[in-house]
Amino acid sequence: MTVRVRFAPSPTGYLHVGGVRTALYSWLWARRHGGSFVLRIEDTDAKRSTPENEQVILDAMRWLGLDWDEGPDVGGDHGPYRQTERMALYREYAEKLIAAGKAYRCYATSEEIQAQRAAFEAEHGNKGFRFRSPWRDRTDGDPSQPHSVRFKTPADGVMGWNDVLRGPIEVANKEQQDFVLLRPNGLPLYNFGCFVDDLTMKITLVVRGDDHIVNTPQQLLLYQAMDAEPPRFAHLPMVLGPDGKKLSKRHAAVSVLEYRDLGYVPDGLLNYLARLGWSHGDQEIFTRDELIALFDWDHVGKTAGRYDLKKLEHVQGHHLRAHTDARLAELVAPFLGARGITVPADDPRLVRAIGPVKLRATTLADLAEGLDYFFREDESLEYDPKGRKKFMGPDQAVTLEKLAELAEQATPFDAATLEGLIGAWVEESGIKMKLVAQPARVALTGRTASPGLYETMELLGRETTLRRLRRGAELARTPAE
Repeated sequence: MTVRVRFAPSPTGYLHVGGVRTALYSWLWARRHGGSFVLRIEDTDAKRSTPENEQVILDAMRWLGLDWDEGPDVGGDHGPYRQTERMALYREYAEKLIAAGKAYRCYATSEEIQAQRAAFEAEHGNKGFRFRSPWRDRTDGDPSQPHSVRFKTPADGVMGWNDVLRGPIEVANKEQQDFVLLRPNGLPLYNFGCFVDDLTMKITLVVRGDDHIVNTPQQLLLYQAMDAEPPRFAHLPMVLGPDGKKLSKRHAAVSVLEYRDLGYVPDGLLNYLARLGWSHGDQEIFTRDELIALFDWDHVGKTAGRYDLKKLEHVQGHHLRAHTDARLAELVAPFLGARGITVPADDPRLVRAIGPVKLRATTLADLAEGLDYFFREDESLEYDPKGRKKFMGPDQAVTLEKLAELAEQATPFDAATLEGLIGAWVEESGIKMKLVAQPARVALTGRTASPGLYETMELLGRETTLRRLRRGAELARTPAE
């Protein structure tokens, strides 16, 4: 049987990283088995669903590289792929169920339902109410009048399934009420919409959060009523914050596009989310191809994973540094632009500078920050106040002038030549190298940490190095405020 899985977000806000993990597991399963990954937009919440929110979802999925085989902007044989464009199909299946005696038109008003609830709660308390419609066995209603469509839930028996992750689950039918399929305005409720869409799109595996376990019995009752083969179900545990509560903005960024804007690379985020609930031995770092080849359901955990920013940063940094320097130059250029620095992505200076700087970077924003001083005009170079006070006093002015003198003599102007000249002077003068390197580092970069001194000088180039060393000497003679 061909694997067909789906991801069905609602365009009511940003795409949450917990939802992305669900999409990722489905996508990996489809890619591993040569199946189809379907993107479906559940946009029946008229008040909150917007085209702008849908675009946010599509942009996030594209940035992550989770491409879909069927769905918006792609099409397919089982469309349309927005629920608001499938209203006729929902009505068709509601009518089929009514004709088969499995559902009925209910003309009860909200006031009547509330009155029945109040009577029940007065006698039994506020738990356990199930509406008993007086229209369950009646056929004398006028279909032209406002009504909902309800499913005739069996009064006895159980509905069960063998969950891919949790094993056998059973729920007694008596725990269900005659649930609504269509509202009076014709919009489907969640369970009916999912059932019709999954059935007609021939979905073979439904992957979703374990908060949807309560919905599965109703959907299976619908499959049974239509004498249709249901898909398998895999209910994932939730993604929690470090404190064990549902992951939210107070813990960390939760919107996918926030991670993009913070400078994360997609494969780093996906690798971390894959491991947040799935394992393959002790391996922590995976390429995308490895995830596709290795992902399985047997090693998906049954307990909720806790978000760990340090682990994410470790994985993220590895994937960032796995890119070629040329590719990182392309990726970091917009982040430099955000800092007011315009440098073409194919500038050889940028590509050369990335190699040593990326060793200290976790995100593209970090990388841009580390590259900043290589391309910033001298006049706008900012000096770390503590570093300037500690390493650029009057005693260091002579040292910086001497370094400028030696740098001017270096031919060719490269790290090896600079190391030879400066190293010989340090040895001859008996000065400690740290008393040379730190003042020079602050003068050249404005910071107390950078790549190696000689490498930094080579990357800055002769003219910039001379200007900054001489300017540093001048500043060293001026007491820092």
